[in-house]
Amino acid sequence: QVRLVESGGGLVQPGGSLRLSCAASESIFRFNAMGWIRQAPGKQRELVATITLGGSTNYADSVKGRFTISRDAAKNTMSLQMNSLKPEDTAVYYCNGDLRVVSGTSDYWGQGTQVTVSS
Repeated sequence: QVRLVESGGGLVQPGGSLRLSCAASESIFRFNAMGWIRQAPGKQRELVATITLGGSTNYADSVKGRFTISRDAAKNTMSLQMNSLKPEDTAVYYCNGDLRVVSGTSDYWGQGTQVTVSS
């Protein structure tokens, strides 16, 4: 069964840093694209960052310059380094992957990890 499992969330003070990781049961190169999506109460779901098979990255304007998405093929993991965290970054962060299958692609999600930025 294809699985994506997030880890690394927690409570951090404003200005602090966290590193989120997503462990994949499949080679990360089987995914056309992977990314991080966050959901906060009262807010729309937001696509935070993506990385394509070719290594191209993209970021939401709200996190540009503060967050960095990366991948480690040897460990089948994708990470999100979050620096200069703000209270508005508080959300559940989900790992997402677009897996190539015979019929096309299939979208997979992790269970989510809570990030809370507060004094």
